[in-house]
Amino acid sequence: MICHYHRCPCFSSSIFHGSFRPNPNPNPNPNPNSFTLHRSPPSSSLKPLISTQISATSSDKISPTIETLNPSNLSRRQNAKSTSLFLLHSQGSAPHNDEQEEELDEDELQRKRIVEEASLATRRIARFPGSVDFPKPEQFQYPIDLNRAVLESDEEDIRKAIEVRRGVAAEILKGALRAGKLSVNYSDNLVSRLSGFIDRVVIGAAAMKGVSEFNHVSFNVRAKSCIQSSGVVALVKWLKHNSMTYPQIGKAICMCSGDLEQVRRVAEWLKTIHVRGRSLGVVLVKASSILERSLEEMDQIVDYLIESGVRRDWVGFVVTRCPQVLTLTMEELVSRVKFYSEMGMNKEDFGTMVFDYPRVLGFFSLDEMNSKVQYLKEFGLSTEDVCKLLAFKPRLMGCSIEERWKPLVKYLYYLGVRRDGMKRILIVKPMIFCVDLETTIAPKVRFLKDLGIKEEAIGSAIVKFPPLLTYSLYKKIRPVVIFLLTKACVTRTDIAKVIAFDPQLVGCSIIKKLEVNVNYYLSLGIRPRLLGVMVADFPMLLRYNLDIVRPKYLYLRRVMVRPLKDLIEFPRFLSYSLEGRIIPRHKVLVENRINFKLRYMLSGSDEEFDQRVQAAIENRRRFESGDTNFDASDCESPHIPSVAS
Repeated sequence: MICHYHRCPCFSSSIFHGSFRPNPNPNPNPNPNSFTLHRSPPSSSLKPLISTQISATSSDKISPTIETLNPSNLSRRQNAKSTSLFLLHSQGSAPHNDEQEEELDEDELQRKRIVEEASLATRRIARFPGSVDFPKPEQFQYPIDLNRAVLESDEEDIRKAIEVRRGVAAEILKGALRAGKLSVNYSDNLVSRLSGFIDRVVIGAAAMKGVSEFNHVSFNVRAKSCIQSSGVVALVKWLKHNSMTYPQIGKAICMCSGDLEQVRRVAEWLKTIHVRGRSLGVVLVKASSILERSLEEMDQIVDYLIESGVRRDWVGFVVTRCPQVLTLTMEELVSRVKFYSEMGMNKEDFGTMVFDYPRVLGFFSLDEMNSKVQYLKEFGLSTEDVCKLLAFKPRLMGCSIEERWKPLVKYLYYLGVRRDGMKRILIVKPMIFCVDLETTIAPKVRFLKDLGIKEEAIGSAIVKFPPLLTYSLYKKIRPVVIFLLTKACVTRTDIAKVIAFDPQLVGCSIIKKLEVNVNYYLSLGIRPRLLGVMVADFPMLLRYNLDIVRPKYLYLRRVMVRPLKDLIEFPRFLSYSLEGRIIPRHKVLVENRINFKLRYMLSGSDEEFDQRVQAAIENRRRFESGDTNFDASDCESPHIPSVAS
């Protein structure tokens, strides 16, 4: 291209560094058919125009050729200027360069080739059509490592080209989804999760260029054809209709490396085993390998589970909570079922266990399950006990030995709990071995210590009532303690004794049990302070059912004609059976015309009671006969009237 000043009579053109520039010193008599050539800088300071082994020549050797050019005949196309100079270089300096190539060795030629290509790499910057570039001085500086610069430039160009292709494919996919009557926001969100599928579209569109039918069309047409042939739009609409979220749809499509119809076939099969709604997407995402399995293999797995004791209507729930079951081979599944059957577990217990915690079947390895069973046996449990324990609380199999069980055992040991106590905890409340030590157990133990309970007493309370460690501290334990201090009038010095002696109080409902019992005892005429003393002496008083307490109290007051004071002194009276102990022993006392305090009347075995009765009869006989050797201390009862009241 010729500078736009060449038609002006006041300017002439000169060649400098591969371009036409206006002459600042114009000739007063310019010749329009010729150009004045100015002296150019040395060839060593010039940058080559193309990647070639021919070095640039000085301007005095090419001036005759340039003077014969007609500016009006030069093309005005893009890069016409550099193209014309390339032709001049190749025509005018070929003999000279041939002589130089014979003199230079291969290393020198290689060095020059790298230098020339590096200079071109800095100039040829990839840009979009229509962009205007103003070269900067730093663009023409040679990099230090020329080989690395050339390679990095090529990689960067390739990376940019791939990103452009990805962007084009993504926009085409968005357009296809919108054409399928999906909203703009939904299409944008979904495409942002389909990076893997977009890469497959780019690769497929590039591969389609080798097909004669598509070798002449643009990338956009090939990408659109690839998206249409995949059927992704119809699949997305179907999955969306089945309550799958767009992240689940995107992940499921990206994980399917082959035909996308496999996703639809697997989803249809999952619906036949009662996996529906959002659970459908959960299974497809968590068990991605099922997209590579045949439906016949998965049918075999389901049939074997049903034969092993899992109900057919439970299979969908089991697969939803543990999709890894469908990824097992038949050999692995058979070995896991055999592991539990050899422990003595029947089909009913096995089916219930798998339904309660499906991970016991498809999540852990056989070695891990064996190690946990052996660890549980160290507490004195037999194989049958472990089998029943796992059937009742299968979540034990999901606990880590090193992270969960060993720290808990060590903690309980320091509280005074020994092997038999831990065995009882496992049998009564195995959930304790599944909860977190730092966040669940330790705060409750610290609270009990703050109440004044000693560590040994805390260990005994835990063994006596293991659910104590599973109750909420702020919703259950603390409210019960506050109720005992305020409503039941237990003193702060006795509260530790009450909780340590009867930790089951913590498990009682305040509204339905404790408050009802407290109100009943107060209605009998017992003062609040005395009620607190009764509870401290016998905490179980607040846990009894009032339907059982009322008949005993009425018998005490109406038949036995005892004062309320006797009940306050011996609240354990309400713990004895009315028909089995209270009435029979009271009849014996009436028949023998003797009277005991409630403590001596009801405590002890029948043999001890008979001995007391005979001793009381003998003392009464001596008293009536006027025996001077009579000693009232011989009788265990503090007072023995002659006639029963």
